[in-house]
Order: sequence, then structure tokens, then C-alpha cells
Amino acid sequence: MTEGGRSMVEGIRDRIPADLALVILWTLICIPFVLVPPLNETPVRILLGLPFVLFLPGYALIALLFPRKDDLDGIERVALSFGLSIAVVPLTGLALNYTPFGIRLSPVLFSLSVLTIALAIGAILRRATLPVADRFVVEFSAAFRALRDSFAASESRLDRILTVILIIAIVVAIGMVVYVIVTPKQGEKFTEFYILGPGGKAAEYPTKVQKGEEGLVIIGVVNHEYAPVTYELTVQLAGIFTGGEILTLGHNETWERPFTFRPTQVGEAQKLEFLLFRAGQNETEPYRSLHLWVDVTNDSGG
Repeated sequence: MTEGGRSMVEGIRDRIPADLALVILWTLICIPFVLVPPLNETPVRILLGLPFVLFLPGYALIALLFPRKDDLDGIERVALSFGLSIAVVPLTGLALNYTPFGIRLSPVLFSLSVLTIALAIGAILRRATLPVADRFVVEFSAAFRALRDSFAASESRLDRILTVILIIAIVVAIGMVVYVIVTPKQGEKFTEFYILGPGGKAAEYPTKVQKGEEGLVIIGVVNHEYAPVTYELTVQLAGIFTGGEILTLGHNETWERPFTFRPTQVGEAQKLEFLLFRAGQNETEPYRSLHLWVDVTNDSGG
């Protein structure tokens, strides 16, 4: 590499620290592994998602608040990164609950990604204002060189063998942790069944409508049965069938659809029932059931 090319690489490295570049890159790679099938069905989703939720937002925030290398030591940075991530992620979800988007996978992923990248960019800019000697830097290359030099410096064959055994033990331990994460024990089998208001939140249900007017709810089913299941959904208003659907979901698969109903009878406290039957079980008793009480008035308001 020429002298000019080497200086350019060093200039880029000085402007974009390796740790913050890794934070941004990790966040961007995580997005397709969460949203895009079949990538979101692989164990890589969990391996990328756990640090994305539990560590990266807090680390980016700490990097923004404490850009100098003398502000905090390494252990404090790591501990605060976990702690702040655990605080920031729920607050992001709470904020989304008061928006039209609601607490859903895509809005949460997008919000955390934008927040993390914005904090990382802010940290890059803050470090750029400091003298190079004062900036906090994670020396990845120095760590690898130290490991290589310590291995090369082993004087006896026994020392080298013990070093190799230690490295293998560490790799095996990390592999076992990864295996436990990506292949969790089978938990309780159940089906999640819920209804939301028109805004996608557990509020503003259509409990008062006029005769002939459409009411809108969002019906959701999530399969946690550890096997594919076929469901039959039936909706009744005041005992009269108003709609239904047959759906087959794999384990951890979510089905969510808007449903409209149009009352044809005037009356107070009409029961709007959502009945979920499971194929192969008792067809007279629903597997899960939900209901709303709906007041139906005349078009004139009477």
C-alpha cells in the first residue's frame, strides 16, 4: 500500500472508531435477520438480536456521554451498557405505545435501530472533537497481537499445549452457551389469542356503534404449541354468525388481521364473541374465546 493510501485508511479509522463502526454494522445486519424470511427463521436471528437489544443501545449511549478514555474503565462501560440497554428498550416500547404504530416488531426494530445508530454517530462526532490521545478506543488489533505474542513467547512445549487447551476450553464454553440460547428447552404449550382496537392497541374498542355501521377490531393468534396447528376462527354477534376463517400456523408464527362487523339489530350489551377452535379437539367447546359488549343504536341515534 502506498503512503497516501495508508494515511487515508488511518484517517478513516481515526474518524470512525472500530467499536462504533461495529455497533452500526451489527445494527444494520440485524434488521434483515429479524424481518426477512427465511433469515428470520435461523438461529442467527437470536445471536444477533440479543446483543442488539441487551447491549448495543446502552453502549452507544455510554460512548456518547463518556467519549474520553479516562471517563470510565472497561468494566464500568460494559456494566453500564447492559444496564442502560435494559432501561432504554422498555422506554422505547412505552413511547411507541402512545403512537399510531403501537408495540409491534417492525416499529420496535426500526426505533431501536435508528436510536442506536444516531447515538453511535453522535459518539463518533464527540470523539472527533477530542485530541487523539484523549479518545476512548477499543484496540481490537492490539488484543489479538497480545494473544499472539503471549503464545509465541511460551518457552516450553508444555506451556504451548496448555495454552491451546485453554483456548479450546473457552471456545467449547462459548459454543455451549450459544447452543443453550438457540435451542431452549420446550416450555409450556399454549396459544395466544387477542383482539385490539382499530389503532392496533388494547384500547378504543368499538363498543358503541349504529345499526348498519361497521365496527373494526384487529384479531391476533400466535402459536406457541411447538408444532403446526390448524385453527378455526368464528365470530358471532348476539349469537348470529358474522364471519370466520380457517388458518394453519407453525410454532411461534403470528396471524393478525383486521375484522369488520356490521350490526343488524338494535340493542344494548350485545355480545360480540370471538371463538377459536383447534382442529382435532372438542369442536363444541372453543379452545380460546374472547368477547366484547357492544351497544347498537338506530342510525338516528335513538
